[in-house]
Amino acid sequence: MWSAIQEKFKNHPAQEKVVRLLLERGFQINAQCRVVSGNIEIAHTQIANEIGVDRRVIDATCETILRDKELMEIFQNIRTIPFLRDVAPYLGLGVIVITPRNAARKGLLGAVATAVAEHGVIIRQAVSDDPYLTEDPRLTIITEGRVSGELIDALTRIEGVKSVTIY
Repeated sequence: MWSAIQEKFKNHPAQEKVVRLLLERGFQINAQCRVVSGNIEIAHTQIANEIGVDRRVIDATCETILRDKELMEIFQNIRTIPFLRDVAPYLGLGVIVITPRNAARKGLLGAVATAVAEHGVIIRQAVSDDPYLTEDPRLTIITEGRVSGELIDALTRIEGVKSVTIY
């Protein structure tokens, strides 16, 4: 998917930056050519400031998206999810961050989930960064409670795991 989107913006690097931000944040483009999260409108000037482009680049990107059927379907249906990583400690939840050697490797999420389950830990949330959208992708597992040293050891032994961080 990402390569097809990149192809559509290959001659417009500033617009590609906008598209990357929209995807990373799960922001939608509504029929009025506005960036939204649900029914909450996000000012184009704020998005422009965030990524260091002119507001008109945001306007042009939104117009391009609405003119392209494939892009329009993506950006009218994408959704934001609550990511618990930063609030997990306040909720009494554990956080495991896995840095893979190769984020495109098949089976890493399954191997990690199996190891967690085998140690009797309940997974509340699993979020995997898209290696095409993120420079240094990670797999973040939010658990019911803290994890044991045994589980950490088991996770570090999984093929393809570069490092494990717990907080």
